Amino acid sequence: MEIRPEFLSLVLACALVTAVPRVLPLVLLARFELPAWLLGWLRFVPVAVLGALTGIEVLMPGGNALSLHLPSLAGVGAAFAVAAVSRSLLATVAAGVALYWLLS
Repeated sequence: MEIRPEFLSLVLACALVTAVPRVLPLVLLARFELPAWLLGWLRFVPVAVLGALTGIEVLMPGGNALSLHLPSLAGVGAAFAVAAVSRSLLATVAAGVALYWLLS
C-alpha cells in the first residue's frame, strides 16, 4: 500500500492540531503551583462536561426538539437513584442501561 505525501502531511497536521492544545497547558501549568480554590474548581470540569453532553442527548434525542423521552429520562432517574444508594459506578451504569433497554 502506498501512502501519498499529501495524505501523510494531512494526518500529521491533524495530529499536531489535536495534540498541541492538550499538551501545551499541561507543560505550562506543570511549572506553577495552582491555588487550592482553582484545583477544587477544576475537579468539577469533567463532571460538568459529561453532564452537559448527556443532558443534550437525554432531552433532545436524535437532535430533535425538546422532548420528555420516557426511556431516556427513566434511565437517568434510575442511574441517579442507584448512584445515591450504592455509590457503585458499575451498578449505576447497569441500572441506567437496563431500564433504558427495557423501556425502548
